[in-house]
Amino acid sequence: MIARLRLAAAAATAAAAAGCGLGAGPASEGTATLTVTRDYGTRRLATGRESRPTASETVLRFLDRNTKITTRYGGGFVESIDGVSGTEVGGRRFDWFFYVNGIESPVGAAQVRVRGGDRIWWDYRDWTDAMRVPAVIGSWPQPFAAAGRRARVVCEAARRVCALVRSRARWAGLRPTRAAGAPRLLVGPWGRIRRDPGAAQLDAGPGTSGVFARFAGHGGAFDLQLLDTGGGIAKGAGAAAGLLAAVREGDEPPTWLVTGGSEAGVSRAARLLNSRDVRDRYALAATRRGPVSLPMVVGGG
Repeated sequence: MIARLRLAAAAATAAAAAGCGLGAGPASEGTATLTVTRDYGTRRLATGRESRPTASETVLRFLDRNTKITTRYGGGFVESIDGVSGTEVGGRRFDWFFYVNGIESPVGAAQVRVRGGDRIWWDYRDWTDAMRVPAVIGSWPQPFAAAGRRARVVCEAARRVCALVRSRARWAGLRPTRAAGAPRLLVGPWGRIRRDPGAAQLDAGPGTSGVFARFAGHGGAFDLQLLDTGGGIAKGAGAAAGLLAAVREGDEPPTWLVTGGSEAGVSRAARLLNSRDVRDRYALAATRRGPVSLPMVVGGG
């Protein structure tokens, strides 16, 4: 796993960061939250909160105070949480990953500071077919709130759907911006947004995009296909289904996709843009029968 290799290479630095003894330092305003889940957020294992975290607070320390952990590589790599550790079962590989404000961390938990308002999410998952999932939707309204509460809405959908997305952003306390450095909400039917560089990652599969869904079709007709943790098609949802997912190009701010095979699908996805439906989810399909968490989990580690 990339995270394991990075942490191994940075073990000495991580150990020093975890125990440098420089004191607590000034506090930041707000409350940081911790969520620990498994199997792509389908099972919640632990939670925690910390008001006004100090400058010395790290993701590792925050986790350690709320769960029982074991570590490797000088304390920089989390091996297990509450007895659940990385393993391999039937050729499938499982391990712990963590997200800060909806973005996968590129460095170890001992090197990441916690600030007021941060949402820290640890998830134990099968990473055989998606070593990296660069961005997730499960901490809405992050990462927009972490970026100065700004959201760059790019809408190629019907006017009423664009208005719905903008109103959901306002309800979350976000402000519209045209600044290129702000996270995006890219809204529209798949046929209109599929050539956007961020959205186009879906065509390369979950190993590239981190999103366990894809659209099949051509011209103006696209059916949404829901994938399982192995990247196979678990269910066909049709053109009337929508998708709410997050992608990221390199180190750029993430792009949230509010899309579907048709305008009806986009509208269904837009209605999921709230903290209740997206909480602890990597991505969501909006079907006629309700939201479906993605990937579709058929077994755990």
